[in-house]
Amino acid sequence: MPKMKSKRGAAKRFKVTGTGKVTRFHPFASHILTKKTRKRKRRLSQVDLVSPAEEKKIKRLILV
Repeated sequence: MPKMKSKRGAAKRFKVTGTGKVTRFHPFASHILTKKTRKRKRRLSQVDLVSPAEEKKIKRLILV
């Protein structure tokens, strides 16, 4: 039987921490930044945790 492959799109977007939590990046942080405040852009650049409801689905996609 061949190896299981991860969903590469999901693997590029999510990372698993050492404790098993899943991190994600904020959307709306790549372009059209002139109208966004400094505070908002600073917050968007930070990594955030995925909600516990979605965590199991994402882990299945990236095969952790």
